Amino acid sequence: MGAPRETPMLLWVRRKRRAPAGAALDTVRFPPYTIGMGRRFLITGGAGFIGSHLAEQLLERGNTVVILDDLSTGRVENLRNLRDRAGVQIVRDSVENEATVGLLMSQCDAVFHLASAVGVQLIVDQPVRTIRTTIHGTEVVLEAANKFGRPVLITSSSEVYGKGARVPFSEEDDVVMGATRHTRWCYAYAKGIDEFLGLAYHKQFGLPVTIVRLFNTVGPRQVGMYGMVLPRFVSWALAGKPLQVYGDGNQTRCFCHVSDVAGAIIALQADTKHAGQVFNLGSDEEISIIALARRVIELCDSSSMIEAISYEKAYGQAFDDLARRVPKLDRIRAAIGFSPRYKLDEIILAVAKEGGVKTEDVR
Repeated sequence: MGAPRETPMLLWVRRKRRAPAGAALDTVRFPPYTIGMGRRFLITGGAGFIGSHLAEQLLERGNTVVILDDLSTGRVENLRNLRDRAGVQIVRDSVENEATVGLLMSQCDAVFHLASAVGVQLIVDQPVRTIRTTIHGTEVVLEAANKFGRPVLITSSSEVYGKGARVPFSEEDDVVMGATRHTRWCYAYAKGIDEFLGLAYHKQFGLPVTIVRLFNTVGPRQVGMYGMVLPRFVSWALAGKPLQVYGDGNQTRCFCHVSDVAGAIIALQADTKHAGQVFNLGSDEEISIIALARRVIELCDSSSMIEAISYEKAYGQAFDDLARRVPKLDRIRAAIGFSPRYKLDEIILAVAKEGGVKTEDVR
């Protein structure tokens, strides 16, 4: 057999069972790197739902990207549109590996730090992994970025607002968290620590760090296995199965298309004048979960029914939920003129066009 076909995709794989953390990377394939294509960005968690869309938009704007992902929640399928693109490098390793992050950071111009635990179901099921990956991963990224002077954008979460009752949520609001004995809140605490750490690096060392709090980002490639509501609803509707609504379904959320989110993230990272600030990012088009279920059924032309189930049945334990989660978007509108292009019906139809998600991905 001849040599393997060279492609524009670069793949470095650490054989974790054979080499300790910090050992040299095992280079499987290393075609020549293309120079002169704009800036070079590192995306941690780049094989995830949001990260893969972000990578595509950066490439479309003439940049090159380095994707770091251990594929614990990210998926190879998310990168299929990148396989034959020039200027893409993929590294399969953990964001907690200091040697890998340091090497990649030294070779990039800026970093988008998206790697984290994802989804309510995963947070409830695996709190240790949630806390460790979220906080330690961010610590590793910030330390490496500070060493090489690389601007960092950290994606945080609307979860940091905790049990806040003042709606819409403003970036300067005080927050009230749930009791630590409820694992449901560990993600909110961990993301809050991420924000404190990032802002501390900015204040103490002058590192350009921007924080973005995401509110229910949705769209093609999102899976339902970690508790994401829209892909679950669409999959059930397309299959004619009951749409399971947790609690009474009157809790409200706002859904923003991933393309709008990726574009806004790029715009915020493009100018270091946004460093040291926290931005809400999402849509402020509010809808109750039960109304969302009805809308999905209608747009999918489905015969599905709606089934109300308790949080205890859904998660195997008591669960604190927020009645409303709506972002105040004044700050990001003033900063970059942000306005979501996609309305909710368009988002639902886009997810439905993709066929929802695999049955085994839905709980």
